[in-house]
Amino acid sequence: MGRATDDIEDLLRRHAPQVLGALVRRYGHFDPAEDSVQEALIAAAEQWPRDGIPDNPRGWLIRVASRRLTDRLRSDEARRRREERAAALTPADAFVTPPPGEGPAGAGPSGLDRAPSEDDTLTLLFLCCHPALSPAAQIALTLRAVGGLTTAEIARAHLVPEATMAQRISRAKRTVRGTRFRQPDARDRDQRLAAVLQVLYLIFNEGYTATAGPDLHRTDLAREAIRLTRAVRRLLPHEGRVTGLLALMLLTEARTPARTGPDGELIPLDEQDRARWDRTAIAEGTALAEEALAQGPAGDYQLQATIAALHDEAEHPEDTDWPQILALYDLLVQRTPDPAAAPGRAVAVAMVHGPRAGLAEVDALAGAAGSAGSAGSAGSAGSAGQRNYRLDAVRAHLLERAGDTAAARTAYRAAADATLSEPEARYLRMRADRLDRPDG
Repeated sequence: MGRATDDIEDLLRRHAPQVLGALVRRYGHFDPAEDSVQEALIAAAEQWPRDGIPDNPRGWLIRVASRRLTDRLRSDEARRRREERAAALTPADAFVTPPPGEGPAGAGPSGLDRAPSEDDTLTLLFLCCHPALSPAAQIALTLRAVGGLTTAEIARAHLVPEATMAQRISRAKRTVRGTRFRQPDARDRDQRLAAVLQVLYLIFNEGYTATAGPDLHRTDLAREAIRLTRAVRRLLPHEGRVTGLLALMLLTEARTPARTGPDGELIPLDEQDRARWDRTAIAEGTALAEEALAQGPAGDYQLQATIAALHDEAEHPEDTDWPQILALYDLLVQRTPDPAAAPGRAVAVAMVHGPRAGLAEVDALAGAAGSAGSAGSAGSAGSAGQRNYRLDAVRAHLLERAGDTAAARTAYRAAADATLSEPEARYLRMRADRLDRPDG
């Protein structure tokens, strides 16, 4: 029974965004559609273990959710008017029921099950990442509408009150209200896809290394980002950016079992027990990284995935191909605004040319960051603080390697004071305290 229940939960989680997308496409409203989908999911969770999974589970969910939504709309005159306005904005052929034999068994009414099963998931992602939304709103709406996380779960992930997150999601829904539910035109498709991938990347990064709070790793967010990226890749299997991003996530997440010790303490990459890395994920990620490079010009995600693969393929830290990693970072920093790329390159420079060469790179980055911060607005202070924390942590590591323990202690403590992540702060203070001892 436990296995059957898990299978049903996985099935519902996979189909939920498709069902929501089908209803939003038809009716054009997030809130009532989302409520109706939740009711359909609850009904399925109650009935399917008893009666068995239907032959067409997605069609079953769409049919039940559509009926609930229709009842909901018909119960209120204002909602009935909104349904009519949404219908007026929808192309006529979207309401045409497929001829007999062309649609799947159990298809919903009015052609709701007309489109290929996951097209609505991608279109819903494009809508959640609408350019009118801020990155924070894009992430929240994606996790809610496509990921299926509750508002409380999303609020905990962002360390904000649930009421605050509910307001953020509501504002995002109001912003995209009335937007036609369709994939973007060819003219802006690449830009919108880039926004979708950036949101998935940010969700994964927050899961892999939480920027604040008591936990280093948020398994739910990291796995959700991987699941959603897999869904996008099923729809766009020949898009190198998507393949590269999935490869990067798998290769990075594969190290998770070795990243923390028995008491939750952070273990840096060069001290991890590599026997604990997930070799199945590494094999899949490496194959995807190679495939991504063959799918077109090497972009940001393809390059980062290749760097991750080189780290994961090294049996021991000293086996790492640092010259090749440095060459890849040279390409990456020319292309990407990701603030983590340049510090990563500084480490690679140090590993190839020595710690003093790496420190010169860090000093140059710190000067550039200071100039940008003084020219920027107060609203960029949070990102600048995180960037300075990363630079201080890299500087401390390189100073320690160079034998300048006094300066390394200062840099470690500055980084610890700047980060909001409790595990990282404990690790950095531990490194500083260790340098206080005569034996270093």
